[in-house]
Amino acid sequence: MNDNHPKPSRRGFFFGAAATGAAAAAIVALPGAPALIDASKVTKPAPEKGGGYSLTEHVQRYYKTTRL
Repeated sequence: MNDNHPKPSRRGFFFGAAATGAAAAAIVALPGAPALIDASKVTKPAPEKGGGYSLTEHVQRYYKTTRL
């Protein structure tokens, strides 16, 4: 079977990765781009006396994936 597609190369992969990174940086640098969220405003402060475990949504999802 005659295949007209070129073989993928490392050079092409790195060129594509660099172009993707440059495009992402350009989008973030645009004026009016959404600002990054400050994580300290979103998360709860750690308890003073320990006991920092809480059953959050992502923990419940993990427990569901471990069930047989």
